[in-house]
Amino acid sequence: MKNVPKNDAAKSENGTMVKPKSSAAEGLRELFIDELKDIIYAERALVKALPKMANNSSSIKLKKAIEEHVTVTENQVERLKKVFNLLGESDRGKKCDAMEGLIKEGDSILEETEPGPVRDAAIISASQKIEHYEIASYGTLVAFAKTLGEDKVASLLEETLNEEKDADITLTKAAYNDINFDAVQED
Repeated sequence: MKNVPKNDAAKSENGTMVKPKSSAAEGLRELFIDELKDIIYAERALVKALPKMANNSSSIKLKKAIEEHVTVTENQVERLKKVFNLLGESDRGKKCDAMEGLIKEGDSILEETEPGPVRDAAIISASQKIEHYEIASYGTLVAFAKTLGEDKVASLLEETLNEEKDADITLTKAAYNDINFDAVQED
């Protein structure tokens, strides 16, 4: 794609050019910091939301996995604070609309399922959507950090990326080893 001047009236395929906010990122570093502010907000929101999911699980194994991930997530917030410190930036988050939506969806699945294996399967589904969002976010952040020559930052972010991938695997194993098979018995 060719570079388009900032004030060019170029149009997208559907004919609508979105006018950027006055605070819009102009360079990769600005975008990187903006995305970091988004993910720290998301992680802090998860620290508050995950206990509700754990408390609504009937599976002891699932409840324990979610509770352990709360601790992991708290550590990820601390790691992100280190990232901001290394970059000389404030760790003040910016509302993450995607995580807000994912958490809201998680809340609605609790209302839409009866307690038991079916709800547990729904909790896993909602949790994996969150993990996949985080995997995509951290993968992009690692790439940005490497591109910007921020190797220490990239290493810290890669550590979190690997934890998110591990959490996804744990959820998949819980689903396929027990919960989905218990839920099918409810049909």
